[in-house]
Amino acid sequence: MAENRWTVSRRNVLRGTVTAGVATAGALLTGALRSGPAAGAPGGRRVAVLGGGVAGLTAAHELIERGFQVTIFERRAWGGKARSVPVPGTGSGGRPDLPGEHGFRFFPGFYQHVPDTMRRIPFGDNPNGVWNNLVAVPEARFARRGGDDFRVPLGFRARGPFSPEAFRETLGAALSTALKMPPAEGMYFADRLLVFNSSCDARRDGQWDNTSWHDYVGNHARSHEFRALLSRTLTSIMVAAKENVASVRTIGNMGEQFLGNPLEIGNDGGMDRVLNGPTNAVWIEPWLDRLRTLGVQFVLGAEVRELELRDRRISAARIVDEHGTPRTVEADYFVVALPAERARMLWSPAVLEVRPELGAMDKLVTDWMNGIQFYLRRPADISRGHAAYIDAPWALTSINQDQLWTRKFGEFGDGTVQDCLSVDISDWNTPGLLYGKPAKECTHEEIAREVWAQLAAHLDDRGDVLREADLHSWFLDPGITWQADKGRNANADPLLINTAGSWAHRPAPHGALENLFLAGDYVRTNVDLATMEGANESARAAVNALLDVAGSTAERCRMYTLYRAPELEPLRRIDADRYAAGQPNLFDVPI
Repeated sequence: MAENRWTVSRRNVLRGTVTAGVATAGALLTGALRSGPAAGAPGGRRVAVLGGGVAGLTAAHELIERGFQVTIFERRAWGGKARSVPVPGTGSGGRPDLPGEHGFRFFPGFYQHVPDTMRRIPFGDNPNGVWNNLVAVPEARFARRGGDDFRVPLGFRARGPFSPEAFRETLGAALSTALKMPPAEGMYFADRLLVFNSSCDARRDGQWDNTSWHDYVGNHARSHEFRALLSRTLTSIMVAAKENVASVRTIGNMGEQFLGNPLEIGNDGGMDRVLNGPTNAVWIEPWLDRLRTLGVQFVLGAEVRELELRDRRISAARIVDEHGTPRTVEADYFVVALPAERARMLWSPAVLEVRPELGAMDKLVTDWMNGIQFYLRRPADISRGHAAYIDAPWALTSINQDQLWTRKFGEFGDGTVQDCLSVDISDWNTPGLLYGKPAKECTHEEIAREVWAQLAAHLDDRGDVLREADLHSWFLDPGITWQADKGRNANADPLLINTAGSWAHRPAPHGALENLFLAGDYVRTNVDLATMEGANESARAAVNALLDVAGSTAERCRMYTLYRAPELEPLRRIDADRYAAGQPNLFDVPI
């Protein structure tokens, strides 16, 4: 790392990791899946999992526990977007490199699939394995430019007798009080959430998936405060979506979990949880160790280029290693666990002839949500949990990590770093404050300076919170690469955005290709959001479909559903009749 705190080398931080796995890659590529029964033969148990992110690791975990031979092939690094990334060359005196990441991790209490997997990953003396490394944060801070900030305590909240009217009044009053906005605006939002919560499945899938959140909440007619706090914050900041294109189905689902479940019924834990250390150290590496112990084979540095078909089955996958050497992988079953933008590159005319619905994946939209970490020489007193910067052009959120980690930052790097302010940039398309350019068009140093300036503008009511003298260095997600000839950045890890109408374009985990299964956050899931929870859930669905095809008697993967207030079920049944008759939801009336 250069001495200038505003300059960090952009070397390929994954090179060392990839190289470590290539020594055995050739042997595994040519031999690991060729043992046992011939591909397609009765009793064949060999599975090739293509992709080593959360979806791929989950599929491998579930399959190996059910007696299948599993090999995972990954191009870049295990863990995908969930991984942490060591900042190269920063460790000294026997200390490890500073931990960087794609973006900070967030484990809401309504996540069920990922926590279930975590409990099955041993970690030291933890009674529940990696799951015990989750820490609930007590508050969220909503910072405003020029002051007038507010903090919202998180955790269990008592609820009185439930009725639609009580729901409206209680939630509306709570939002108005907590967010310091006019009571009428809070009540209006509560009305819109009540409409969704009392909607039947058919309306959610048919009407609300094809309606944008922007239109649903009437953004054009609402106040600036409403748009900033209840539209933008709940979409681009809180759930990694875009309020002008995200569907009501997607955002309504999240509102139903965050705001419609004050008793946290069915939750796995607190509303907002984070890990107590670097993701690789407290989750991904223990997970890999567990899978190796169970017998999973790993091949790193392998890029999937093509799927070969024979008799409506995948006969082989064509893979190229980091040296450009082509290889062939044969297996009985193939699980494609790649991101949407990479998976759809495999849908050749031959694939689409058998599964034509996969062609609709070309209509799925991706955007950027990547992180930057600021390493500080003293702790920054910002929030005891996540902070959202409401007026930041780049839709920023942050968390101070040292207060939540069991291993403190002084044990990393050169020993002088005392805290890490991990920031997510959710809007890469809006001009910033300093340079008047969107993040996509800023150099990495401009991005760092711009983010720092936007944070400072929200914290300037206390001028000692962020001081440049305390800034040790910064680290931008290495998936962002500057293209000088084009004057803009490229992104190796874009994020799927659930746009209105996109449910119809998202595939099921299994279809007419008998031995092909899909796992990834773009696959249709109950959580319906591009998250590690969606990736895990989709992998379980893919494995269950594989077990059916294989005729396996193994226990199926456990699947969870999202909370819905049982008191509203009679209204959902009424709404089913109204929707079938072409009538609006009972509570969907002009206000």
